[in-house]
Amino acid sequence: MMSHAFLPARTGQEGVFSTLFIIRREFVVVQHVLVAPDKFKGSLTAAEVASHVSAGLGVPTVELPVADGGDGTVDAAVAAGYSRITIEVTGPTGQRVPASYAWQPTGTAVVELAEASGLRRLPGGLEPLTATSRGTGELIADAVRRGAKRVVLGLGGSACTDGGAGLAQALGARLIDAEGDDLPPGGAALKRLDRIDMSGFLDVSGVEFVVASDVDNPLLGPHGAAAVYGPQKGATPGDVATLEAGLARLAAVATATHGLVGAVEHDDVPRAMGVAGAPGAGAAGGVGFAALAFLHAELRPGIDYLLDLLGFAGHVEGARLVITGEGSLDEQTLRGKAPAGVARAAARAGVPVVAVCGRTTLSEADLKSAGIEAAYALTDLEPDTGRCMAEAGPLLERLAARIAAERLPEGE
Repeated sequence: MMSHAFLPARTGQEGVFSTLFIIRREFVVVQHVLVAPDKFKGSLTAAEVASHVSAGLGVPTVELPVADGGDGTVDAAVAAGYSRITIEVTGPTGQRVPASYAWQPTGTAVVELAEASGLRRLPGGLEPLTATSRGTGELIADAVRRGAKRVVLGLGGSACTDGGAGLAQALGARLIDAEGDDLPPGGAALKRLDRIDMSGFLDVSGVEFVVASDVDNPLLGPHGAAAVYGPQKGATPGDVATLEAGLARLAAVATATHGLVGAVEHDDVPRAMGVAGAPGAGAAGGVGFAALAFLHAELRPGIDYLLDLLGFAGHVEGARLVITGEGSLDEQTLRGKAPAGVARAAARAGVPVVAVCGRTTLSEADLKSAGIEAAYALTDLEPDTGRCMAEAGPLLERLAARIAAERLPEGE
């Protein structure tokens, strides 16, 4: 994490004044600006956004890139002081890919599904029926073998709808068909599932698992993983039906053979209930289900939990302003995305919040309802969205200078 909070503002003076300035700052509350943005997808990482905003402000800042559990979660943890561990894992189509997780020597690992099993790991087109979450399980296994006592799993940007079957297989579970063969990768194959053998499952006793996600969809049904998110991953209506059948079979067999919350009906037909109906079980193509069912994970709101993990409360103390943001401020922002979470956390500390973005579709009333006083968009400076993407950094610095002029008058 880059911090400018303990450097003098741009006074142009050196020597004794600077020394006295620093000594004084040891004893008074630092009136810094906390810059806590998410990424501008397709343009800048969260760390790059924070750096450009700080450069344009010209005042003491603390940079705290954030994420809500999706793309950029590992980067945010690394920027906050975690180490980056990179290994080779199985990508969503079976190819080997490098993927990272964040590691803290105290035993906390931050695993981001998108690193191993995300859409950005697809070498060609979408593979809705066969994409696997196996690589995410391999990241978790590496962290556990390294000695993790807590694994935070960020779900978002998934390429697969396999109910977390690949994740479970990477951790040692066998998903077996009626012929005694292991199932191939992907959600479509799950309709042939006959039983689950956990005898070779990795020992995760003593490890706390937390799923950081703001998705509250169940595994199955019209609001489930296949119906809602399958089409985003290339699933046709027929594919969605196939995936739904596979996920239902996974949940039913797990209910009957793995002792999950639920029951077998009086006619001895296992029904998908219990964990499959839990809010968040449908996250990341059903990986939420596997985390809840096989890892006994706790589901926590993504941005709120990650802000705690990154130490937001300590960084916002004494701040005069918080600047958050993301590429597009829209209706999704209001449903628990990073800027809304940052605004909630800043409000608890009594610090005002403004946002930077590529574009916004939110009204002033919408912004106020989210606790954001104003939004500064790149499109305010450059209406051509292509140029906004290509020149996002310099444009952000110009926006930041405008924020400084309007929100940070000299002498305050």
